[in-house]
Amino acid sequence: MSADRELRAETTIDGSPEQVWAVLSDLSRMPELSPETLRMVPLKKGGLRVGQWYLGLNRRKYVVWPTRNVVVDLEPARRLSWDTTSSGARWIYELEAEGAGTRVVHSRPVTRRLTLVSRAFAPLALGGSDEHADELEQGMAATLAHLKSAVER
Repeated sequence: MSADRELRAETTIDGSPEQVWAVLSDLSRMPELSPETLRMVPLKKGGLRVGQWYLGLNRRKYVVWPTRNVVVDLEPARRLSWDTTSSGARWIYELEAEGAGTRVVHSRPVTRRLTLVSRAFAPLALGGSDEHADELEQGMAATLAHLKSAVER
């Protein structure tokens, strides 16, 4: 499989879209949810909003690296997405009421070609681009499982 393929995970959470949103939209909690994220630090004043920049600190085993992320879509209780400018990927969370719960779809399309930095870094530091994409997709499923757990507590 190709590293620049769309990655996807989904789950249904026993909680309203507003309850899911309350956890998901607090990006300071992303390290609790994502197995690869150490921190998401806002770089501008104004809180979570379209155009906000975040410094992401990520880790895989002993490798730690920064990313620059820009919020590109924000629809409370429905959709949150940001572009990771250092890789060329877009991270999307979509929420939809489903029965008494919320269906959450987490996807990572590559909206443009993966950057040269990303294509060079993954093989050198992360065990290969395709392997890292597989890990990311597994991590996305884990992120949703952690989100589900946090909301359903």
